[in-house]
Amino acid sequence: MREKELRLALVCYGGISLAVYMHGISKEVWHVARASRSFHSNEPENDGSEGVYGRLLRLMADERGFELRILVDILTGASAGGINAIFLAEAIAAGRSLDPLTGLWLEAADVDRLLDPEVSTVSRLAKAAAVPFAWALSNKRGGTVERTVEAGHRAEVRSKLSNFVRARWFAPPFSGAAFTDLLLDAFDAMAAAGAGPPLLPDYQPLDLFVTVTDFHGHPERLRLHSPREATEREHRLTLSFRKEAGTQCRLADSAELAFAARATASFPGAFPPFRIGELDEALAKRGRSWPGREAFVNRALPRQAAAGEAETAVLIDGSVLANAPFRPAIRALRSRPARREVDRRFVYIDPKPGGRAVRFTGAGGDALPGFFATIFGALSDIPREQPIRDNLEAIEGRSARIRRLSRIVEAMRPEVEAAIEAAFGSTLLLLRPTPGRLAGWRAKAQTVAARAAGFAYAAYAQLKLSAVVEEVAEALSGGEGADRGVREAVREAVWGAVRAKGLADPGSVTATGARDAFVLFLRTFDLSFRIRRLRFLARRVTALEGGSEAAREAIGPAREAIYDLLARYEEARDPAPAAAPGDADAAMAALAERLALRARDDYADTRLAGVLAALPKPERRSLILAYLGFAFYDIATFPLLQGEGLDEFDPVKVDRISPEDARAIRQGGAEATLKGVQFNSFGAFFSRAYRENDYLWGRLHGADRLIDIAASAAPEGLELAAETIAGLKRDAFRAILAEERPRLTAIPHLFEELYREIG
Repeated sequence: MREKELRLALVCYGGISLAVYMHGISKEVWHVARASRSFHSNEPENDGSEGVYGRLLRLMADERGFELRILVDILTGASAGGINAIFLAEAIAAGRSLDPLTGLWLEAADVDRLLDPEVSTVSRLAKAAAVPFAWALSNKRGGTVERTVEAGHRAEVRSKLSNFVRARWFAPPFSGAAFTDLLLDAFDAMAAAGAGPPLLPDYQPLDLFVTVTDFHGHPERLRLHSPREATEREHRLTLSFRKEAGTQCRLADSAELAFAARATASFPGAFPPFRIGELDEALAKRGRSWPGREAFVNRALPRQAAAGEAETAVLIDGSVLANAPFRPAIRALRSRPARREVDRRFVYIDPKPGGRAVRFTGAGGDALPGFFATIFGALSDIPREQPIRDNLEAIEGRSARIRRLSRIVEAMRPEVEAAIEAAFGSTLLLLRPTPGRLAGWRAKAQTVAARAAGFAYAAYAQLKLSAVVEEVAEALSGGEGADRGVREAVREAVWGAVRAKGLADPGSVTATGARDAFVLFLRTFDLSFRIRRLRFLARRVTALEGGSEAAREAIGPAREAIYDLLARYEEARDPAPAAAPGDADAAMAALAERLALRARDDYADTRLAGVLAALPKPERRSLILAYLGFAFYDIATFPLLQGEGLDEFDPVKVDRISPEDARAIRQGGAEATLKGVQFNSFGAFFSRAYRENDYLWGRLHGADRLIDIAASAAPEGLELAAETIAGLKRDAFRAILAEERPRLTAIPHLFEELYREIG
């Protein structure tokens, strides 16, 4: 059975009240992940849309001989998208249910529940002055309410609009404390529902990134030539959470997740800015402790904590500066393990594509904006709505480099295999591989490759030295989250130690060989070379699995061994605690002991020798030539690609989930389906019927697009028929309607319309 993992990196945009719509989509993503886990664990199929997704996987396996596993392992979000990303990540990591959240969204995400009681009572004069505004919004003939709200719900919307407009002027109308309580209630509800198995295999880590804006900013040091150092204020923050591979635990304490959700969704003008004291008060009222508070604050707000300002830091909506947080997800690709062929997708959820979340510039595109429109648009509207072209170009650039690597390797392969066979002779494949022979063959292949490369080998070796030194410095400084000044100081100290040993001197490496100290340094610290070589071997295994059934059966144990070895090497990537810059030699010695690459190499040689010896001759020949030939390929490709493209196998694809793309039921996009787009995207806060409408469409649109995305992962020639996909969609839609109709009692007319449209 050919195997592939469809790995989804979700990027969730902000959307204010369209968070309810995004909850519907995230619910379907959760059902897809549950269906995949159930299918591969041979568990009984569940009902609803989850059962339809399981049937899709079974059709691929039974009719196409293709086994697809669907994982969600990277999530990023801003504002409303950040809240949904946080809840979904917790559900995936801890095996929690998203079902308890639906009731909270429908009941609590309401203007009357969110209004701050301290600002909802205003003076008699202000109330009288506000009445005309409320009347204009709600009662105008042909106005928004009359055009978009069914007659039975207009009184509710008008009443809540009136309360909203009468809230005290020049103060956020919504309560920050009530919002924090709502978030804590949501996590409590998820915990009370119990937990099942996590929705990721043990070997797969989970990363969550949530953007936040530091209102006052924090100082960041810059290293310059002249002056030596400068300082600038940085306002962007990214809160990161990670569940390591092999761990069975929650993603984080619910207080930490509530901190991230409250901070990222502090929409300017609607909610007050967030300070950590607000969360402390909410926890105290509940009688709850927060054991890891200090460690979390130091990690989440390291610059502020170092300056003694973490308690007074003012945090506002993450979408102010980063509404489409692709960049953290792209960085997370660097450390993803691969146990089989991978189809990596970036899936971004945009509830209102092409439309402003908040519009200050007026409806017309030809007229010049006025004074206030220009100011407010520059401060809020434009930064939030910048296109994602730069992010997509970065993803495409990475994908292009992966494709380039594949072309280079395929072009080189005949000559490399010929060089290996010439160097080792025809007896190579007649000998049974042993750990000792494998190590000897590898050393000889490295020497042959160096001599064949000529003067270019010295450049390759120095580049590899630089890359290893930078990785050592990164590990010793505590990773990407460390202070820039600390990272730079550690980096300079490590380079000083390397130069003191003469490793960077001209002539330390030539085509005839390298100095013993140079070789020892790479054997001690060059973790990435080992990982690149094993990933290259894994690519060859994947190619062999596309052959005959006999080849797939023979190659299975080799694949398992290679990915097990990859996991063992990947374990060594975890950064160490920050080292003192002046004690680089001692820190490097401690890092070498923790890496233990010699012991890992010995184990790898023993494991590989065993599986290679058990292979039939054709498969053994192919893998041995790939393994020994990697030295040739790395010399050619590493200077061009810096090793990129050898983690997950194929170019990254980008998919979108939005009302514009899910057209199996109804055309017209957000305007034809969603109610939350009204009132500058605050619409769903004004009516239970609005929220029910958007939540239901979120589930339907999610099912529509996720079936498309899953079906598109089939290899060429193994695709499901279009009519089969259409039938699966209809079944998923009907299952969702049947499940939700008893709960969504405010929109009976919509169910009737949908049943007719679905057919």
